[in-house]
Amino acid sequence: MNRRNNILRLILYVLKDYKWLFLTVMVCILISSAATLASTLFTKTLIDDYIVPLTHVDDPQYASLWQILFKLGLILALGVVCTYAYNRIMIYISHGTLMHLRKKAFAHMQQLPIRYFDSHRHGDIMSVYTNDIDTLRQMIGGSLPQAFSSIVSIVITFVSMVILSIPLTIVSIFIAALMFIATKQLSRISRKHFKDQQQSLAEVNGYVEEMLTGQKIVKVFCHEQEAVEHFETINEALRSSSYNANRMANIVMPVNGNLGNIGYVLIAVIGAYISIGGYAALSLGTIVSFLTLNKNFTQPISHISQQLNSIISAAAGAERLFALLDEEKETSGGDVTLYDDGDNLFWKIPGQQEMVPVQGGVKFDMVDFAYVPEKQVLFDVSIDAMPDQKIAFVGGTGAGKTTIMNLINRFYDIQDGSITYDGIDIKDIDKVSLRKSLGMVLQETKLFTGTVIDNIRYGKLDATDEECIAAAKLVGADDFIRRLADGYHTMLDGDGGNLSQGERQLIAIARTAIADPQVLILDEATSSIDTRTEQVVQRGMDTLMKGCTTFVIAHRLSTVRNADVIIVLDHGKIIEQGTHEQLLELHGAYSKLYVS
Repeated sequence: MNRRNNILRLILYVLKDYKWLFLTVMVCILISSAATLASTLFTKTLIDDYIVPLTHVDDPQYASLWQILFKLGLILALGVVCTYAYNRIMIYISHGTLMHLRKKAFAHMQQLPIRYFDSHRHGDIMSVYTNDIDTLRQMIGGSLPQAFSSIVSIVITFVSMVILSIPLTIVSIFIAALMFIATKQLSRISRKHFKDQQQSLAEVNGYVEEMLTGQKIVKVFCHEQEAVEHFETINEALRSSSYNANRMANIVMPVNGNLGNIGYVLIAVIGAYISIGGYAALSLGTIVSFLTLNKNFTQPISHISQQLNSIISAAAGAERLFALLDEEKETSGGDVTLYDDGDNLFWKIPGQQEMVPVQGGVKFDMVDFAYVPEKQVLFDVSIDAMPDQKIAFVGGTGAGKTTIMNLINRFYDIQDGSITYDGIDIKDIDKVSLRKSLGMVLQETKLFTGTVIDNIRYGKLDATDEECIAAAKLVGADDFIRRLADGYHTMLDGDGGNLSQGERQLIAIARTAIADPQVLILDEATSSIDTRTEQVVQRGMDTLMKGCTTFVIAHRLSTVRNADVIIVLDHGKIIEQGTHEQLLELHGAYSKLYVS
């Protein structure tokens, strides 16, 4: 989508929620411009009727001058009030519009598939909410009303100039045309640089966010200098693109200003020549008024060019914002929903009166999958997980273990084969219902700002404090939580930075436990816990896993010895499966892993 359409969409957002306020702004701008024109045209009356005749100040006609001045004062005062009013209203409109845009962008982001977040840097996405949104605020609050005011001023001034003198108007049009051509050419050059500027700004934000989250790794490997050097490279790219963008855009104002001054001198000379030569009836007041009108005619063009920085930058920001808003949402793709009668869960199938109990049977049948078409990740994967079974996955890095977990959640959809849940194809199950029946503990623990008990309650938002505490006890987290400064009401900050990695993992496991899922997915759930803590957690996990189907990924083979089925993966293919004892007897890949 081109930039013009992006700006048009932005204006439509403004009009949709604030059309009456925006209409009020337009009226205020018209009144303000008319007041300015009235004061300009009064110059002709003042010079021709009161100054040139050299009438004595006691002359009775000066009484009418005081009346005219009083009326003019009222008009100018009204213009000042209107100018103040429309600026205040536009501030309100700009912040309100951006609040709605941020809300819409954030709500839309929550509905995007995991694929989007896997393929976009988080700092780049953050830049949309900060830098790009701010450029839109500047345009809506300042550039948009200024541009409209300038257009109105140009139109009414042009009409007045034609009435006063057509020859002088032709000169003004010629100068204005030169200004327009200069503005267009310089804007065309700077537009590309403004787009590069917004992209470079996003890259800087993304890198800073990456360095903040990975600061420990940077220090462990003494990578500070390399980090600084890379930052200097992308920071220089930002400086260069910003410099080029603003350099070209800032040339526009002085170029137009000088062209306007040349036009002013030409009109004064030509006006005087016409008047003195008797070629037309041009009074001194007319020439002076026209010179002022010429300024009012060329200055708005300069003002519009002055706003080009903001408008072009906003166009680049709008392009990135609407690129986010135009991303395709994650579709449910199913109409089978989850029903909870208070004691048990059921699958509610449209057109079928009898509901299907949720038991947790998951079956992969000849599944093929690729994140990108040219690189297949899984090949003919077949798994039959019976209810209450514990299925463990082992294999080297990149074998496809986590990919299988992502497919159960429908974070990604398969290319071939089928995955069924209690005999129902998961593509027919509403994604929200599907994920409500699942619980997942990831290797990378994520805690949110809030208390410990709030983070546990994240797994079940209507859970009572007693239920949260019971879940913590179940997984062995109660003991360390009670030793915290405020116990369960201890505030966590910086993703749980005031806790150890193992403690954070225990809270994440408790968060899953309170959800009481029918199918449990543990992706390296105990990888960050020491051996002693792992024994405590494992007892809690064993209690948690009773009555639900469990999928486990673990590098420590000791944690999967009691699995009902152990599946060995290699480069997306199942090469072995069976119990711990059965696989050891094969003396194959699993046996080698276990021995090593």
